[in-house]
Amino acid sequence: MGCCCDEDDDVEILRHLHPSPTVQSPPQQQPTLPDSSTAVLSPMNSHFFALSCRDILRLIFEKLSIPDLARSSCVSRLWNSVASDQEIVSGAFKAPWKVKDVIGKPSSGSFWRDNCLGKFAISHRILRGDSLASLAVKYSVQVIDIKRLNNMMSDHGIYSRERLLIPIGNPNILINSICYIEMDAIAKREVATLYLDGIPTTHHLYGKETNDQGMSSVQVKKRVLHSLSRSMMVDDETAQYYLSISDGDPRAALTEFAEDIRWERHMGMA
Repeated sequence: MGCCCDEDDDVEILRHLHPSPTVQSPPQQQPTLPDSSTAVLSPMNSHFFALSCRDILRLIFEKLSIPDLARSSCVSRLWNSVASDQEIVSGAFKAPWKVKDVIGKPSSGSFWRDNCLGKFAISHRILRGDSLASLAVKYSVQVIDIKRLNNMMSDHGIYSRERLLIPIGNPNILINSICYIEMDAIAKREVATLYLDGIPTTHHLYGKETNDQGMSSVQVKKRVLHSLSRSMMVDDETAQYYLSISDGDPRAALTEFAEDIRWERHMGMA
């Protein structure tokens, strides 16, 4: 039997029965904007240029603490230069204690790395009748803390000094205060010193106390002591005793010594 339709008709019928699959194009992805929290700093975005501007870095670093400044200084040379600026570092040094100003230049840049309360001290001029116990009560501190701060081995060391460094017992005393960076030659310690009775009477150059002739206070004290011991014809320890009970006044020390000599002669002891 013959076919009732030709081959072209068969192909057309099969095409309708089995349609060829259509190739679908992949969905187009929408471009996503980078999240600011995960954006990478590089020269290709605006964040990089903002953080490479010295003025902007100063505004940021002025709000950082001492440890954060130390970390920031390791990022780049520019960051290290800004983070090491004395104005920035000194601001971070005094910020926790609300100190108004810190005057002076420390002998080493490492002074600024630690701004604990132990870096501050009160300058107390030794007066007649002072003792470590009385000073501890006056400033609400421990005797052992005074001795440790002043590098003292004995309580009697107070009589060989013009002043003592007193630890800060109440940090509120530093609020709106002015401190002076000093290297105490006897205590062998560099601290930010607070003078409760006003500004210091000596000039402070590079953290050291000097008088108008450029001599340190320790050198002046030794010269006065040697001169006093020669005038009294006694040893330095005896001269130091009379100098300490006379509030550091050599003339008053000579007067006290002369009165003791007269009393000893009157009692037949000399």
